[in-house]
Amino acid sequence: MATPAPRPLAIFGGTFDPVHLGHLRAAWEAAEQLDAEVHLLPARVPPHRPQPLASAAARVALLRAALAGQDRLGLDLRELARPGPSYSVDTLAELRAEHGARRPLILLLGQDAFAGLPTWERWTQLFDLAHIVVLTRPASLPPWPDSLQGQWRQRAVAAPAALRTAAAGAMFNLRVSALEISASQVRALLAAGREPRYLLPDALLADAALLAPYRMPPR
Repeated sequence: MATPAPRPLAIFGGTFDPVHLGHLRAAWEAAEQLDAEVHLLPARVPPHRPQPLASAAARVALLRAALAGQDRLGLDLRELARPGPSYSVDTLAELRAEHGARRPLILLLGQDAFAGLPTWERWTQLFDLAHIVVLTRPASLPPWPDSLQGQWRQRAVAAPAALRTAAAGAMFNLRVSALEISASQVRALLAAGREPRYLLPDALLADAALLAPYRMPPR
């Protein structure tokens, strides 16, 4: 009898500057629908977006507070410990070495990040290391470059179960709740002295020190 494949490990990266309910709900739904272990992965030096306003330590404190009291979502701090740009291909190579050749690894990407995938460092190597799952909302998708459409035609699968039949190489579109929340929106509210209640976990609002990096107007 064949040994069943290990449960997939999915990573969901970002600056989380700050983490908000949109991030958390998408990660939660991915964990449920993919039956995967999901880790949030804060970036130290994001290659494709502005640098975070809050320090790494402040963002980790926010994430720890947001994830407290549940055991479905985890936290992976390896990119904060690694110098230089936080390239996903390097992170996935580390994870593949740690977890072996059989365990399915999944890179979770929002639809906007996925559309820019061909600009990422060594992007085609990602398929050798992990599956890619695109977290989409019921709205129009951004246009995809031809190179990305070609990969999608070759690799797309119709159901999450297919992600367990191999360790890497497939692509899947996962619909998640349409919570139109952005970290920039939250930062603007905090800088203006307003309270972003119902956009952030209550635990972040309960401790004034956690959100202090965003209370000052931008310089």
